[in-house]
Amino acid sequence: MEQTISELMKSLQEKKEKILAGGGEKRIKAQHERGKLTARERVSLLLDEGSFNELDLFVEHRCTNFDMAGKEVPGEGVVTGYGTINGRLVYVFSQDFTVIGGSLGEMHSKKICKIMDMAMKMGAPVIGINDSGGARIQEGVDSLSGYGQIFYRNTIASGVIPQISVVVGPAAGGAVYSPAIMDFVFMVKKIGIMHITGPSVIKAVTGEDVTSEKLGGAMTHNQKSGVAHFAAENEQEVFESVRKILGYMPSNNMENPPVEPANDDPNRMEEALLSIVPTDPNKPYEMRDIIKYIVDNGDFFEAHEHFARNILTGFARLNGQSIGIIANQPKILAGCLDIDASDKGARFIRFCDAFNIPILTLVDVPGFLPGTAQEYGGIIRHGAKMLYAYSEATVPKVTVVVRKSYGGAYLAMCGRDLGADQVIAWPTAEIAVMGSQGAANIIFKKEIEEAENPEQYRQKKIDEYQEQFSNPYAAAIRGYVDMIIDPRETRPRLITTFEMLATKSESLPGKKHGNIPL
Repeated sequence: MEQTISELMKSLQEKKEKILAGGGEKRIKAQHERGKLTARERVSLLLDEGSFNELDLFVEHRCTNFDMAGKEVPGEGVVTGYGTINGRLVYVFSQDFTVIGGSLGEMHSKKICKIMDMAMKMGAPVIGINDSGGARIQEGVDSLSGYGQIFYRNTIASGVIPQISVVVGPAAGGAVYSPAIMDFVFMVKKIGIMHITGPSVIKAVTGEDVTSEKLGGAMTHNQKSGVAHFAAENEQEVFESVRKILGYMPSNNMENPPVEPANDDPNRMEEALLSIVPTDPNKPYEMRDIIKYIVDNGDFFEAHEHFARNILTGFARLNGQSIGIIANQPKILAGCLDIDASDKGARFIRFCDAFNIPILTLVDVPGFLPGTAQEYGGIIRHGAKMLYAYSEATVPKVTVVVRKSYGGAYLAMCGRDLGADQVIAWPTAEIAVMGSQGAANIIFKKEIEEAENPEQYRQKKIDEYQEQFSNPYAAAIRGYVDMIIDPRETRPRLITTFEMLATKSESLPGKKHGNIPL
């Protein structure tokens, strides 16, 4: 019997309502009681109001094993589609924990792959909201294939479109690798969990007794492992942060980052910059203070804040132009480069270079961290990542030497020889192979031992070395430093320098890809 249009519309509405109800009232209530939002509530928080267009609402699984034949899985446990953030197109998937734990099966993964393929074609960012119990065991190898299809797309999309992962629930086993390949990982404290194997398996295999939170919680991955870049107090905060970070980056690698109207004086001089850096090279200070005085409105969006705290990475603007900042942090380990700092810095440099974001490097580095733990851990290999990342980067690169810049770390922090387009120094800068004390002790070792008053002679030679090399002028004489400036004029100088470099064009030799020392 032929149906009327009103009957067809009614049937459509009923089907949609059933699917939009997700796992049902009881499971949604349980989700809220855990302090978690539903998949669609999250999408609404993330995107501009009313902009979401959901795709593949009616997709169903085709598994017949383990009583799955008659089991309804609304939306296949994942919400997918596209919308806008601040008017710019983005693609999003949001796993639905209320539908069989958001587990990933064949069709669940196909929904995700479809929007990733669309994002690549359209040149728009992908945001993945993770809240899943892992692979759908009933579907066996089809689930594993689904993960593989996603990982492959994450990899091919890397450096082409920005990829952001938001962990607002469990991500266990294979589910952790998609976030790990993506550019930035956001986690919410107390509800975001990532681990390869859970506490019960670890206890059975190794005897270690550990909670899920301690094993893979937000602060574990932000502080210890470095897997995650941001830790938010709640879901409202995490989605606001995602919206903000996207504002610093272009939609794809063929575009430049968006420029915002600047409401901060580009010629602003800062008296405070004269007093932040102690002239005593052994005294610490807060590098963030320098950054905040230089950038627009003091707004520094720091990434990886809790990991490898001896180096700072993050985004800011100079006269409305988006830049990436890498800076030593003298307050932590004297600003030395170590294994974790090298990894953190190199990855951030490569992200900025992939997406045409100019790089500002602020230098106060005494060297690489000494010790057997660092050497045995491969500091040579890890430190080489910084050298590689800077050398490979073709975006505008400006380096400001604030105080110490010694030895191999001078090079690793983007010296002239690693491709810095402009090297600027403050009068407090010391550019040398090493500090004056160590240098004098090595160069004049024999003379010091034979001197009538060794300590007095040593101090004399330290002062001589300090005067000759531990200043910016020796490097400036040879052209390794382009300008030595009054610290107060740092902001206007940087703005004009980056404006001058805006038309920079540089290409690398044709090759399949380099072989970074991973």
